[in-house]
Amino acid sequence: MAAAIFVLVLGTFLQVDGAAFRRALRRPLVWLLLPALAMLACPLAVGFAARGAGLRPELVVALVLSVCAPPSSGTAAVARMLGFDATVPLAVTLLSMALAPVTVPLIAAGFADLALDPQALATRLALLVGGAGALALLLRHQSAGQLIRHARVIDALVLASLLLFPVATMAGVRAQIEAQPLAALTCVGLAFVCNLALQALGALLTPGNLAARLTSGLVLGNRNVGLVWSAMGAAVSPMTALFFAATQFPIYMTPRLIEMLVQRERKENASP
Repeated sequence: MAAAIFVLVLGTFLQVDGAAFRRALRRPLVWLLLPALAMLACPLAVGFAARGAGLRPELVVALVLSVCAPPSSGTAAVARMLGFDATVPLAVTLLSMALAPVTVPLIAAGFADLALDPQALATRLALLVGGAGALALLLRHQSAGQLIRHARVIDALVLASLLLFPVATMAGVRAQIEAQPLAALTCVGLAFVCNLALQALGALLTPGNLAARLTSGLVLGNRNVGLVWSAMGAAVSPMTALFFAATQFPIYMTPRLIEMLVQRERKENASP
């Protein structure tokens, strides 16, 4: 799992186009609104909503921790596959990763009975993100031209790691799913509700065409829970691990729904 997450984060850094990144940062949506929503507003809103709905404390913790995570490192690759602009999700993901060592421990510590050292979690997050960032800088300095020529290969590696991660998660929680099928179904249902609600929020708050709005939805809905999971290590409770595994279902299924929406819009626009 840790190796898959490292490759995901590394691939995200390697995909950065400096000029496009700087252009994206001129937009308040990219440098302020989406990172603030992703790393602060969404986890707080989800946490208070879960408490207000009367969910069990362990489910509240699992929900908050999953939404504390930065946007999925594979979102840019998914956006590119759907024909969307990948610069926005890439820029927001990078900025959110930079915020994660600060925001994740603070929100996690403030929302529950976690046997978790915020400073240790911040250190592990910083090492994971910083290590991938440092290696990406070295590779870009030494082999920038080759990285540009092999951009599709990097995308493929990111997607392969994205596929490897759920295999690792399911291996760890399979026995729990078999022992508690009702709890597993509850987690899957909550994962879909949370993901779709956050995607709808991103789409509603983003100006522009359908592609831009759906891209923002992907950014807010699909989270890199593996980054938090890897950083927390043994501090992850069985229920949180089960919910983290459940979050992978909407990540892999909602792009197909988005593709259908885009195709429908294109057909409507093509009609006389």
